[in-house]
Amino acid sequence: MTARTQPPPILALLGDPLRWELVAELGRSDRRVGELVDLVGKPQNLVSYHLGELRKGGVVSARRSSADGRDVYYRADLVRCRDLLRDAGRALHPGLSLAPEPQRTDDAPRRTRPRVLFLCTGNSARSQIAEALVEHRSAGAVHARSAGSHPKPLHPNAVRVMAERGIDIAERPTKSFTRFARQRFDRVVTLCDKVREICPPMPGAPVAAHWSMPDPAAGGAGSDTYPAFVAAADEIDHRVALLLADLETRPLERTHRA
Repeated sequence: MTARTQPPPILALLGDPLRWELVAELGRSDRRVGELVDLVGKPQNLVSYHLGELRKGGVVSARRSSADGRDVYYRADLVRCRDLLRDAGRALHPGLSLAPEPQRTDDAPRRTRPRVLFLCTGNSARSQIAEALVEHRSAGAVHARSAGSHPKPLHPNAVRVMAERGIDIAERPTKSFTRFARQRFDRVVTLCDKVREICPPMPGAPVAAHWSMPDPAAGGAGSDTYPAFVAAADEIDHRVALLLADLETRPLERTHRA
């Protein structure tokens, strides 16, 4: 078999049903090994083996928990999966590619406006960035809010990194998540490992997801942390794009939990 007729590695990597299921679950929420074991109903050693193979393939990554250093959160890089699958289609035939989603028209039926709540510790950076990006990317079609377990002033680097994207968050207040304790949301997304552990149940059993992200302000003070804020904003932007695509197709689904 020549190199030209060799199937791309991504097809073998994701062709295993268990790996496919693991990537699908990690696409919905970052998870620990034990949680994945419960979700897929397979032994831990088997799940760990396939996670290792997915990491070698570059479609799954791991990040140590900031709440408990003994824990590791896994996440799927769905953007890389998309690009590899698109390239696989083109390798089969140049005319094949993943077709773009059709654009909504003014005459298309509109669903109920989804409500999303983002939570972190201080509500000073990560959750604020996520809230603003959802509002901006959806042009207000998604109702987004953010809060923290221990609110503190908005970080100037969060303001700066969003200003460079053309989004002004300078006057946004920081808020405690107790403010939203009785409000109903379709999705609740935690962006901090510590908050995930203490997040109380929300009314209406919303779909819960976790984005395991380190605090960009943790590495230093002032402008020294700015590169970490840029990296955090980039990652959140990718995740928000996927979240909005998911909300477009199943805005009120309540079958998956973080």
